[in-house]
Amino acid sequence: MATYTLPELPYDYAALEPVINPQIIELHHDKHHAAYVKGANDTLEQLEEARDKEAWGAINGLQKNLAFHLSGHILHSIYWHNMTGDGGGEPHAADGVGDLADAIAESFGSYAGFKSQLTKAAATTQGSGWGVLAYEPVSGRLIVEQVYDHQGNVGQGSVPILVFDAWEHAFYLQYKNQKVDFIEAMWRVVNWQDVAKRYAAARERADVLLLAP
Repeated sequence: MATYTLPELPYDYAALEPVINPQIIELHHDKHHAAYVKGANDTLEQLEEARDKEAWGAINGLQKNLAFHLSGHILHSIYWHNMTGDGGGEPHAADGVGDLADAIAESFGSYAGFKSQLTKAAATTQGSGWGVLAYEPVSGRLIVEQVYDHQGNVGQGSVPILVFDAWEHAFYLQYKNQKVDFIEAMWRVVNWQDVAKRYAAARERADVLLLAP
Protein backbone atom coordinates (compact mmCIF):
# COMPACT_ATOMS: atom_id res chain seq x y z
CA MET A 1 0.00 0.00 0.00
CA ALA A 2 1.33 3.42 -0.96
CA THR A 3 2.29 5.64 1.97
CA TYR A 4 1.73 8.90 0.14
CA THR A 5 -1.08 9.89 -2.22
CA LEU A 6 -1.59 12.84 -4.52
CA PRO A 7 -4.09 15.25 -2.93
CA GLU A 8 -6.91 16.69 -4.99
CA LEU A 9 -6.73 20.34 -5.94
CA PRO A 10 -8.95 22.60 -3.79
CA TYR A 11 -10.20 24.34 -6.96
CA ASP A 12 -10.49 23.69 -10.71
CA TYR A 13 -7.64 24.23 -13.16
CA ALA A 14 -8.89 27.67 -14.20
CA ALA A 15 -9.41 29.05 -10.69
CA LEU A 16 -6.17 31.06 -10.56
CA GLU A 17 -6.44 32.81 -13.92
CA PRO A 18 -5.02 35.14 -15.10
CA VAL A 19 -2.09 34.73 -12.68
CA ILE A 20 -1.61 31.04 -13.53
CA ASN A 21 -3.27 29.51 -16.57
CA PRO A 22 -5.15 26.17 -16.50
CA GLN A 23 -2.54 24.29 -18.54
CA ILE A 24 0.18 25.05 -15.99
CA ILE A 25 -2.00 24.01 -13.04
CA GLU A 26 -2.96 20.74 -14.74
CA LEU A 27 0.60 19.80 -15.69
CA HIS A 28 2.06 21.00 -12.41
CA HIS A 29 -0.38 19.05 -10.23
CA ASP A 30 -1.17 15.98 -12.32
CA LYS A 31 2.36 15.34 -13.62
CA HIS A 32 5.03 17.06 -11.51
CA HIS A 33 3.44 16.73 -8.07
CA ALA A 34 2.36 13.19 -8.91
CA ALA A 35 5.97 12.34 -9.79
CA TYR A 36 7.15 13.43 -6.33
CA VAL A 37 4.50 11.26 -4.69
CA LYS A 38 5.57 8.26 -6.77
CA GLY A 39 9.22 9.00 -6.10
CA ALA A 40 8.70 9.06 -2.34
CA ASN A 41 6.77 5.77 -2.38
CA ASP A 42 9.30 4.09 -4.68
CA THR A 43 12.20 5.20 -2.48
CA LEU A 44 10.51 3.81 0.64
CA GLU A 45 10.17 0.45 -1.13
CA GLN A 46 13.83 0.55 -2.12
CA LEU A 47 14.83 1.31 1.47
CA GLU A 48 12.71 -1.60 2.69
CA GLU A 49 14.48 -3.88 0.21
CA ALA A 50 17.86 -2.58 1.38
CA ARG A 51 16.96 -3.37 5.00
CA ASP A 52 15.78 -6.86 4.10
CA LYS A 53 18.96 -7.64 2.19
CA GLU A 54 21.33 -5.66 4.44
CA ALA A 55 22.51 -4.02 1.22
CA TRP A 56 23.53 -0.47 2.03
CA GLY A 57 25.72 0.45 -0.94
CA ALA A 58 23.15 2.96 -2.22
CA ILE A 59 22.09 4.37 1.16
CA ASN A 60 23.33 7.93 0.52
CA GLY A 61 21.45 8.21 -2.76
CA LEU A 62 18.31 6.67 -1.33
CA GLN A 63 18.23 9.02 1.66
CA LYS A 64 18.75 12.02 -0.64
CA ASN A 65 15.99 10.79 -2.96
CA LEU A 66 13.59 10.36 -0.05
CA ALA A 67 14.24 13.90 1.19
CA PHE A 68 13.87 15.31 -2.32
CA HIS A 69 10.61 13.58 -3.25
CA LEU A 70 8.98 13.77 0.18
CA SER A 71 9.79 17.47 0.56
CA GLY A 72 8.50 18.09 -2.95
CA HIS A 73 5.24 16.39 -2.05
CA ILE A 74 4.84 18.35 1.20
CA LEU A 75 5.73 21.74 -0.29
CA HIS A 76 3.35 21.27 -3.21
CA SER A 77 0.56 20.16 -0.88
CA ILE A 78 0.97 23.46 0.98
CA TYR A 79 1.37 25.43 -2.26
CA TRP A 80 -2.06 24.52 -3.67
CA HIS A 81 -3.86 25.64 -0.52
CA ASN A 82 -1.75 28.80 -0.20
CA MET A 83 -3.49 30.14 -3.32
CA THR A 84 -7.04 31.24 -4.12
CA GLY A 85 -8.65 33.06 -7.01
CA ASP A 86 -10.03 35.77 -4.72
CA GLY A 87 -6.89 36.22 -2.62
CA GLY A 88 -4.02 38.67 -2.59
CA GLY A 89 -3.66 42.05 -1.00
CA GLU A 90 -2.20 42.71 2.43
CA PRO A 91 -3.38 40.71 5.47
CA HIS A 92 -5.43 42.80 7.91
CA ALA A 93 -7.16 42.24 11.24
CA ALA A 94 -10.47 43.14 9.60
CA ASP A 95 -10.14 39.99 7.50
CA GLY A 96 -9.65 37.76 10.54
CA VAL A 97 -5.89 37.39 10.10
CA GLY A 98 -4.71 39.98 12.60
CA ASP A 99 -2.34 37.66 14.48
CA LEU A 100 -0.54 36.82 11.27
CA ALA A 101 -0.37 40.47 10.22
CA ASP A 102 1.07 41.42 13.62
CA ALA A 103 3.65 38.61 13.45
CA ILE A 104 4.77 39.74 9.98
CA ALA A 105 5.20 43.32 11.19
CA GLU A 106 7.08 42.22 14.32
CA SER A 107 9.38 39.79 12.49
CA PHE A 108 10.15 41.90 9.40
CA GLY A 109 9.48 45.49 10.49
CA SER A 110 6.62 45.92 8.04
CA TYR A 111 4.54 44.04 5.50
CA ALA A 112 6.42 45.84 2.73
CA GLY A 113 9.74 44.61 4.11
CA PHE A 114 8.46 41.06 4.34
CA LYS A 115 7.03 41.12 0.82
CA SER A 116 10.28 42.46 -0.59
CA GLN A 117 12.39 39.82 1.17
CA LEU A 118 10.22 36.85 0.17
CA THR A 119 9.97 38.11 -3.42
CA LYS A 120 13.75 38.42 -3.70
CA ALA A 121 14.36 35.09 -1.99
CA ALA A 122 12.06 33.27 -4.39
CA ALA A 123 13.12 35.11 -7.52
CA THR A 124 16.88 34.73 -6.95
CA THR A 125 16.97 31.09 -5.87
CA GLN A 126 19.80 29.57 -7.90
CA GLY A 127 18.54 26.85 -10.23
CA SER A 128 15.36 25.29 -8.88
CA GLY A 129 13.78 26.03 -5.53
CA TRP A 130 11.26 27.89 -3.40
CA GLY A 131 10.80 31.04 -1.39
CA VAL A 132 9.26 30.14 1.98
CA LEU A 133 7.72 31.99 4.91
CA ALA A 134 8.20 29.75 7.93
CA TYR A 135 7.48 29.77 11.65
CA GLU A 136 10.70 29.26 13.61
CA PRO A 137 9.77 27.66 16.96
CA VAL A 138 12.98 28.38 18.91
CA SER A 139 12.56 32.16 18.65
CA GLY A 140 8.81 32.14 18.01
CA ARG A 141 9.26 34.45 15.04
CA LEU A 142 8.62 34.22 11.32
CA ILE A 143 11.56 33.83 8.95
CA VAL A 144 12.02 33.71 5.18
CA GLU A 145 13.91 30.73 3.82
CA GLN A 146 15.40 30.21 0.38
CA VAL A 147 14.94 26.51 -0.37
CA TYR A 148 17.18 24.90 -2.97
CA ASP A 149 15.55 22.03 -4.86
CA HIS A 150 12.96 20.93 -2.30
CA GLN A 151 14.88 20.26 0.88
CA GLY A 152 18.16 22.20 1.07
CA ASN A 153 19.15 25.29 3.05
CA VAL A 154 16.40 25.30 5.68
CA GLY A 155 16.54 25.66 9.45
CA GLN A 156 15.68 22.43 11.24
CA GLY A 157 12.31 22.57 12.97
CA SER A 158 10.97 25.53 10.99
CA VAL A 159 7.40 25.08 9.74
CA PRO A 160 6.54 26.37 6.25
CA ILE A 161 3.29 28.35 6.16
CA LEU A 162 3.55 30.18 2.80
CA VAL A 163 5.50 28.81 -0.16
CA PHE A 164 6.29 30.30 -3.58
CA ASP A 165 7.28 27.69 -6.15
CA ALA A 166 10.16 29.07 -8.24
CA TRP A 167 10.80 25.95 -10.33
CA GLU A 168 10.47 26.58 -14.06
CA HIS A 169 7.62 24.10 -14.42
CA ALA A 170 5.52 26.40 -12.19
CA PHE A 171 5.58 29.30 -14.65
CA TYR A 172 7.54 28.77 -17.88
CA LEU A 173 4.61 28.02 -20.21
CA GLN A 174 3.09 31.39 -19.34
CA TYR A 175 5.93 33.63 -18.14
CA LYS A 176 8.80 32.13 -20.16
CA ASN A 177 12.09 33.03 -18.42
CA GLN A 178 10.62 35.96 -16.46
CA LYS A 179 10.66 34.40 -13.03
CA VAL A 180 10.48 37.79 -11.32
CA ASP A 181 7.22 38.61 -13.13
CA PHE A 182 5.72 35.33 -11.96
CA ILE A 183 6.72 35.88 -8.34
CA GLU A 184 5.29 39.40 -8.40
CA ALA A 185 2.02 38.06 -9.83
CA MET A 186 1.83 35.38 -7.15
CA TRP A 187 1.01 38.00 -4.52
CA ARG A 188 -2.37 38.47 -6.22
CA VAL A 189 -3.50 34.93 -5.33
CA VAL A 190 -2.10 34.45 -1.81
CA ASN A 191 -4.71 32.83 0.43
CA TRP A 192 -4.07 34.69 3.69
CA GLN A 193 -6.79 32.72 5.47
CA ASP A 194 -4.86 29.51 4.82
CA VAL A 195 -1.54 31.08 5.81
CA ALA A 196 -3.07 32.37 9.06
CA LYS A 197 -4.42 28.92 9.92
CA ARG A 198 -1.00 27.38 9.34
CA TYR A 199 0.62 30.06 11.49
CA ALA A 200 -1.81 29.44 14.34
CA ALA A 201 -1.32 25.68 14.13
CA ALA A 202 2.48 26.00 14.12
CA ARG A 203 2.38 28.19 17.24
CA GLU A 204 0.08 25.79 19.06
CA ARG A 205 2.31 22.82 18.36
CA ALA A 206 5.64 24.51 19.09
CA ASP A 207 5.75 23.25 22.68
CA VAL A 208 5.73 19.59 21.60
CA LEU A 209 9.02 20.00 19.75
CA LEU A 210 12.41 19.43 21.34
CA LEU A 211 13.78 22.95 21.18
CA ALA A 212 17.23 24.32 21.74
CA PRO A 213 17.63 26.43 24.90
